[in-house]
Amino acid sequence: MRYFIELSYNGRDYHGWQSQPNALSVQEVIEKSLSTLLGAPISLTGAGRTDAGVHAKQMFAHFDTGIALVETDVVYKLNAFLPKDIAIHNLFQVKAHAHARFDAISRTYLYRIALKKNAFTGKEAYYVKQQLNISKMQEASKILFDYKDFKCFSKSNTDVKTYHCTVMACDWVLKEDELQLWITADRFLRNMVRAIVGTMIGIGTEKIMVEDLHQIIQSKDRSEAGYSVPAHALYLTAVAYPDDIKL
Repeated sequence: MRYFIELSYNGRDYHGWQSQPNALSVQEVIEKSLSTLLGAPISLTGAGRTDAGVHAKQMFAHFDTGIALVETDVVYKLNAFLPKDIAIHNLFQVKAHAHARFDAISRTYLYRIALKKNAFTGKEAYYVKQQLNISKMQEASKILFDYKDFKCFSKSNTDVKTYHCTVMACDWVLKEDELQLWITADRFLRNMVRAIVGTMIGIGTEKIMVEDLHQIIQSKDRSEAGYSVPAHALYLTAVAYPDDIKL
């Protein structure tokens, strides 16, 4: 039987979602707790690979087991096993071939920029001291809809087969002293959102012209785009699936 698990985590103390040698990952911590709880080795497949320090307000993963689970009991007991910075919200059985990564139809990320120094959000948002031209950043964000190939925003030496992504929504939202980028796409490349934000900050500070974004994307060259902003202000907020994956 295949189950989907819905969770959230604060990524501050983890080296990303995916298990790796000599570094603590969210996947590893949950797999160990779930294996202990079920009395058998459990392997998780996540909806994506958040980088070190990135948070997830909603993440999904799937696993297989021969045990018929009482879903509410597993959620309760698993939360008791796990540290405070990882929370399990839901567990449900899905069709045998449902896949947490490949069946996802969209993912939404939030990036938080603090426009004023804030003693309470320093570890949650990225403080930008310079004055930002938000209207130009908003104008530039709409240019992303014109393109599919985002190699210029991808981390170098990645092993992906394609750099094509479909951006479905991209908006800058001003909430008091915080500027937020909300972006939704069918998939994201490694470092993509952080590189987009860094480039948009360049546009907001008028070091990069809005119309230059076309040339940057068309170049397919990471060195042409802006810097990669820090991970601590990036949140995976939603992963969407077709309704028919559940049993």
